[in-house]
Amino acid sequence: MGYTALLVAGWRAVHATSPDPLVRDDYAKLFITASADPYLTGVLANPPTSQTATAFPRLYGVQTRFFDEFFVAATATGIRQAVIVAAGLDSRAYRLDWPSGTKVFEVDQPKVLEFKSRVLAGQAAELAAQRIEVAADLREDWSIPLRAAGFDPDQPTAWSLEGLLPYLTGQAQDALFTRIDELSAPASRIAIGALGSCLDQDRLAALEATYPGLNMSGDVDFASLTYGDEAKTKPAQWLAEHGWTVDPVRNTLQLQAGYGRTPPEVDAQIDAIMHSEYVTATR
Repeated sequence: MGYTALLVAGWRAVHATSPDPLVRDDYAKLFITASADPYLTGVLANPPTSQTATAFPRLYGVQTRFFDEFFVAATATGIRQAVIVAAGLDSRAYRLDWPSGTKVFEVDQPKVLEFKSRVLAGQAAELAAQRIEVAADLREDWSIPLRAAGFDPDQPTAWSLEGLLPYLTGQAQDALFTRIDELSAPASRIAIGALGSCLDQDRLAALEATYPGLNMSGDVDFASLTYGDEAKTKPAQWLAEHGWTVDPVRNTLQLQAGYGRTPPEVDAQIDAIMHSEYVTATR
């Protein structure tokens, strides 16, 4: 199972322990407990409280809220088919108030989906929508198993790409957008977002020296796993050029302000390095 998916669940679990979280994902801690990961288990046993040490959990709380609200808004328009691409340990099929008859397709690697299903089944977690696993490698044509699982390309779809694009090359990103575009009926919606569109490990290390306790990533070197956005087409530009109506693009600081929060200076410093970007659009 991908450790990055577990790490994000850890950040969500830590955020849920804060006094006034932007969103509560009470399932996230179950994955950490089941994994028995020493680092994340230790963090949850003694959750940080300072603004600096809670920066990444807080920013992932912002990201989680963005996508939660996207799906709520999409289903309010009558959409009853959602696809969570690279679903990871996301628990929205359990957490959100989905309208009756909604299908939620989760696309990810088999081991990730199996781990999630096993953990939540062991806790007797109740689904709020019809959850359909689509075990696939995103580097291959995942539309084939998606269709085989019952996806209907003639029905409007709510798509989410959460935290995924930094891990793709420009070519892979264009291929992903093209596949989604081909599968999207009119009135489909898409949400795209990541805490950072680029990850400069040296600048982040320097920031950690300025803000002791900032590091919440354990030993994961995200810079070695991701690709910069310099050679990539901006998601909003690609969508607009292919007939989608794109809403104003926001960053994590603007989202926080919209949620009635004043971003601490450490959040602004992180965003100045990582360049968060959140996009919604309608076909």
